[in-house]
Amino acid sequence: MNSREYIESGILELYVFGKLSEEEIAEVNQMATQYPEVREEIKAIESAVINLSHSVAPHLSATNFEKIRAELLGRSKVIEMKPKTNWSQYTGWVAAAVLVVGFGLQFYKLNQTNETLNNVSNQKDLLQESVVDLELKKKESEEVLAILRDTSNVAVALAGQQVAPEAFAKAYYNKTTKTVFIDASGLPEPPKGMVYQVWSLQLEPVLTPTSIGILDSYATSSTKVIKVENAESPQAFGITLEPAGGSASPTLEQLYTLGKV
Repeated sequence: MNSREYIESGILELYVFGKLSEEEIAEVNQMATQYPEVREEIKAIESAVINLSHSVAPHLSATNFEKIRAELLGRSKVIEMKPKTNWSQYTGWVAAAVLVVGFGLQFYKLNQTNETLNNVSNQKDLLQESVVDLELKKKESEEVLAILRDTSNVAVALAGQQVAPEAFAKAYYNKTTKTVFIDASGLPEPPKGMVYQVWSLQLEPVLTPTSIGILDSYATSSTKVIKVENAESPQAFGITLEPAGGSASPTLEQLYTLGKV
C-alpha cells in the first residue's frame, strides 16, 4: 500500500482519536517516519479537530471567570451603620436584604455559566465520538467492499430452513487462503442467551459438521459481515442457533440456513 492509499484508508483519523491497537499505532508511526506526506496528514487532522472544538466552545475565558468570582467575594463585606432613628435601622435591614438577594443572584448566574460550560464540553465529547463512529463504519464498509470485489472469494448462498424459512445468509469462501466471511444480515435477531454458530460440512461419505465459529459480534456489527475461522475444503455451510458459547455439535432442530459450496 502506497502513502496515498494509506492516507485515504481512514486509519489516520482513528490514530488521532486513540482508537487503534498498539500494533496499529506502531505501524502508523513507521509510515509517518517513512513518508512526510503521512506525517503532514496527521498534523492536518489534529488541527481540524482542534479548530472544530474551538468553533463549538463559548467565548468565556478563565480570566473572566476569575473576575466574576473576585467581584462576588469582594461584595461580602457589609458596611457597619449607626442608625439615628428607628427608620434608619429598618433601612439598614432593607439594604442587607437587597445585598443578600443580589449576592444570591450573582451565584445563580455563576452556576448557570458553569452548567453551560459543562453542556458544551459534553457536546464536544459527543461530536468527537460521532466522528470516530463514522470512521469505524467507513472502515468496516471498505472491508466489506474488498471482500465482495475479491474474485478469489466464492459466494455461497445459504437458504432458510424449516425453523426459519424467511431467513437467509451468504458465505464468502476463499479456496486459496481458506478464510470464511459470513454475511448474517438476513438472520433474525437471536433470542437472549442464544448465538448463531457456523458449521463447515462434509457431505460425503458421511455428514461431518465442524464448527468454524460463533457470530457473537452479530449485535454490534454495523455491516453484519463477520469473519469466522478457516475451513478446509468444505462441501457446504450451515448456521444453527445454539446456547451462548456455542455447542460441540449442531442442533439440527435449530438449523436456520444451509447451502452447498
